[in-house]
Amino acid sequence: MRGRDFADLRAFAAIVEHGSFARAAAHLRVSPSALSQTIRGLEERLGVRLLNRTTRSVAPSEAGTRLLSRLAPAMAELDAAVADVKTFGDRPAGVLRINSARAAAIWYLAPLLGPFHEAHPDIVLDVVVEDAITDIVARRFDAGVRLGERLEKDMVAVKLSGDLAMMAVASPGYLARHGVPATPRDLHRHRCVNGRWPTDGSLYRWEFEKGKQSLEVAVEGPLIVNDAELALRAALDGVGIAYVFDEQARPWVEAGKLTRVLEAWSPSFPGFYLYYPSRRQAPPALRAFIEFLRRAGPPGARARRPRAAAGAKGRRVKEG
Repeated sequence: MRGRDFADLRAFAAIVEHGSFARAAAHLRVSPSALSQTIRGLEERLGVRLLNRTTRSVAPSEAGTRLLSRLAPAMAELDAAVADVKTFGDRPAGVLRINSARAAAIWYLAPLLGPFHEAHPDIVLDVVVEDAITDIVARRFDAGVRLGERLEKDMVAVKLSGDLAMMAVASPGYLARHGVPATPRDLHRHRCVNGRWPTDGSLYRWEFEKGKQSLEVAVEGPLIVNDAELALRAALDGVGIAYVFDEQARPWVEAGKLTRVLEAWSPSFPGFYLYYPSRRQAPPALRAFIEFLRRAGPPGARARRPRAAAGAKGRRVKEG
């Protein structure tokens, strides 16, 4: 491979990663027109179209997707090799890219940022927050943070939080007007705050368990959101019943602003994990972050582990 080809392939990967020529150009420190010319030349040499372009978006073609699936792991290996050389210096250095779900970033990563920077001032943390499931290899992240039950089998996982649980909550005023549901089936007679999955936009079916009973309820109500904070705010304002993480709702329940319902039906499930591909060696910056997590232990909200409910679902994860 010629040096020009390698640089052009990196440019192609950057465009897919950033989703636009402008953002990729800024990342690569070139002009958008120069980047466009680079990709045009690469496509001409390969004889295939790699990117489908519109006035509003850019996405890989079928050929581009196939190329990227082979290209991303190779580039990750090269980045890891370069980073590994830096371990011959006095301390770990470089950029550590982490893709995290929003709740995990706020509750568990944010309290670590300051202490980690103090311990490792030469490591730059690049944290991207998004709830959609992400292919961290294809997008060239070093690690991701997601719920344990959503991890792929070929990932190494490091526990970031204790087990979590969902909490159905409503304002005391709402329950005084509409009554308290005794079972999940009673939710069909209530106004509920619906939520959309960040992956495909479908409505979330509320999941409940009690002993050997397991239910999924398609709720209805006057509000549909794709953000848990909005759902919680609506519950506080008496719009209806919301179903959110217990960590999120607990302070409001303890303050008397919200009332928990259907507690016996809310199981616990595996919490958040930091994960990375098992098929390659973790780069030095990631190894330093993992070691920092293990030394720091579970801070703040991460220290509380709800008791596991009988029959709680969740895939076992391979911990590293």
